[in-house]
Amino acid sequence: MIAKKVFYEDKHLENERLELTDKGSLYFLGRNLTLKNCTLVLKVAARNLFIRDVRFIDCTFEVKQELKNHQQWIRASLKGCRFKGPLSGCDFGHWPEYLNEPEYRLGAIEDCDFTEARLDGCRFMGCDPRTLRFPKWPCFTILDPIGRAPELLRVKWPGIFGDVTVANLHKQPRATTAVTLLAPAMAKRQDTTPEALKAVIEQFDFIVY
Repeated sequence: MIAKKVFYEDKHLENERLELTDKGSLYFLGRNLTLKNCTLVLKVAARNLFIRDVRFIDCTFEVKQELKNHQQWIRASLKGCRFKGPLSGCDFGHWPEYLNEPEYRLGAIEDCDFTEARLDGCRFMGCDPRTLRFPKWPCFTILDPIGRAPELLRVKWPGIFGDVTVANLHKQPRATTAVTLLAPAMAKRQDTTPEALKAVIEQFDFIVY
């Protein structure tokens, strides 16, 4: 079966509702696309969603199906947007070194709200995280993970969280300014409990939870 291709490009849309929910379609957002005060309903896999050279201004993303490992947010400028629903392994912001392609230099994120999102393993690149609102517990966000890695390594973490996650924070791309993790998922993968993780997290004022 040949997938249907749906294009949104070379236009400025305001106050529109875009339903990107047909699993048999490929959705292309860009190029030269600006969406303002729009609502985007996402219910497709990452492989069905292509983002390139898009400016999202004051938009709302309603993620109805977990969006996994979607790197293409870093090819978009996000300002004043709100995210709702589950996302994992996604990167946001400015990461010009990624794949060393010019289009990735366009990425940006500021003044965005993730408080109604569930993030797991999501990174924020080349941005000021003070302009962002992160989800609360059971999500937790490590600010400046590369710079803070030595402090985090000095304490004892439950399970293998210290040996696996904390020990590798310094290997994050240099553009990484924050990383958000989901405590129940981390606990399941790293032989501990959310409560045990939280007991250590509470010691650090640069971890938002």
